Amino acid sequence: MYLSPKKERKSLIILFLLNVLLTTSCLSQDLAILKYKGGGDWYGNPTALPNLIRFCNANINTKIGTKPVTVETGSTDIYQFPFIHMTGHGNVFFNETDTENLRNYLISGGFLHIDDNYGMKPYVIKALKKVFPNKDLLELPASHAIFNSVYKFPNGLPKIHEHDGKRPQAFGLFNDNRLIVFFTLESDLGDGWEDPAVHNDPADIREKALKMGANIIKYVFEN
Repeated sequence: MYLSPKKERKSLIILFLLNVLLTTSCLSQDLAILKYKGGGDWYGNPTALPNLIRFCNANINTKIGTKPVTVETGSTDIYQFPFIHMTGHGNVFFNETDTENLRNYLISGGFLHIDDNYGMKPYVIKALKKVFPNKDLLELPASHAIFNSVYKFPNGLPKIHEHDGKRPQAFGLFNDNRLIVFFTLESDLGDGWEDPAVHNDPADIREKALKMGANIIKYVFEN
């Protein structure tokens, strides 16, 4: 799409200001949950992120606010957070405002973790194509730094919950070689982060999920 020099300068100024805002706000290290449109249960796994935050603060020396904030895709509030978590089971829809806002957030330094709670994949792929038409989700190898941070996962993304007998997969979208979207599939990390009584997962499975989550947080804060 052609932009006149005046509009191009305006876009660059907006991106610069958003980058300044995001860089400054990253110092707070607070996390957010994405409230998206489409009817999917964005509010799923309510105890997951608070438990992950507590684990990170206790084990990897973060100082994250203990209560994650809910932000809407089209709101400028997303620029206050270096890490946004998204989950659910169903449909995901981004309108034009959502699409532009999320694109600017991500290319300005933000990070989106999408954890498929089951059934999100076709909707996520379609929604992300609206945000980045020329980018494709790429499967990340086990050698990627996100699996080899404070905790080591030599086989890549761990399997936490079983649904279809499929192997867990981790996909990423990159901008200038920086990972900006991390999509975890057939793993269900969020279920492993939830309170023990919710899914009755064994302690070792929950620990594995929390350690992988801590790796994600550490990777985001260091990159």
